[in-house]
Amino acid sequence: MTPLKPASAPRPSDSRSSMQEVAKRAGVAPSSVSRVLSGHPNVSEVLRNRVNDAVSAMGYEPDLLAQSLRRGATMTVGFVVANISNPLLSEIALGAETCLQAAGYSMLVTNSMSEPELDAEHIRLFARRRVDGLLLSISSENWQATIDAINKSALPVVLVDRELKVNQPVSAVLAEHGIGIADAVHHLASLGHQRIALVNGPADLRPARDRAATLRRVSRQLGITCIVRSGAFTAEHGERAVEFLLAQPDPPTAIVVGSNQILVGVLRALRHAARRIPEDISLVTCDEVPLAEFLVPPLATIERDHFEMGTIAAQLLLELLSGTKPRTKKVPTTYLPAGSVGPAPAST
Repeated sequence: MTPLKPASAPRPSDSRSSMQEVAKRAGVAPSSVSRVLSGHPNVSEVLRNRVNDAVSAMGYEPDLLAQSLRRGATMTVGFVVANISNPLLSEIALGAETCLQAAGYSMLVTNSMSEPELDAEHIRLFARRRVDGLLLSISSENWQATIDAINKSALPVVLVDRELKVNQPVSAVLAEHGIGIADAVHHLASLGHQRIALVNGPADLRPARDRAATLRRVSRQLGITCIVRSGAFTAEHGERAVEFLLAQPDPPTAIVVGSNQILVGVLRALRHAARRIPEDISLVTCDEVPLAEFLVPPLATIERDHFEMGTIAAQLLLELLSGTKPRTKKVPTTYLPAGSVGPAPAST
């Protein structure tokens, strides 16, 4: 029995002949169709409407690869994200993509799952895909393979709350973490807290570094004691850090939490230890938490506008792509007191 031959797959339509068909339907030359679809500025509104009407009627889809080869640009941007499960990074990505889409760019996002080696791999991948530029919120600022990948790519780069020593000048959008931390520490000290702990993120990342440096500086100025526990942006780190802090002979009376991911473990450890908030210990967290409005008591928070950070990052990259020199923009943080902060316990 002769086996059946599989049916041959339909051949994809030839973009050139399809463009000719669009031109014929619109009653214009194929070159006019090309000028309209490429966004050429010197096209009359009448011609643009005729071509767009023909494109819609025929369901024509331009060959983006061919267009990018002609332009010398792919109209795509790569965004390397340390951990997309972090809600604040999702908001930053949304802000960036909204801005880029309005400018005609597509954004591709890769998730490094907090693994520095994946940061470097994703940067190399984007370079091979010929993206026009990179947004980077990477897992580590000291990973040499990441620095090498950036240098080799020679792509325009915008750092999102990161600092890197690379060969080429880069733009950056940075949160001013010290503002919010300083205000929080001053408020806690005014309520009698003399021992304040920071359950922090990785010491090799700018946000954690700035928060720790500010806490130490302000604590020295106020004559109070501080302690910093650095670790991963995970609930496990938060839980272990609080267990360690509460086991000290003179435990802190207030804790500042370095991220909403760490916060989960901090809350878990305080609950297991039967510590009441704020009667036994005051609590401040960095970055707003989803559903935080339903927590009792409400959480004091050091906030920043994540969507704005993403928008600024995209704007800085668009500037680089237009030939503007690299620059840095800063976004403030704001301390918002709430019920999770109270006077230091009288017995301490």
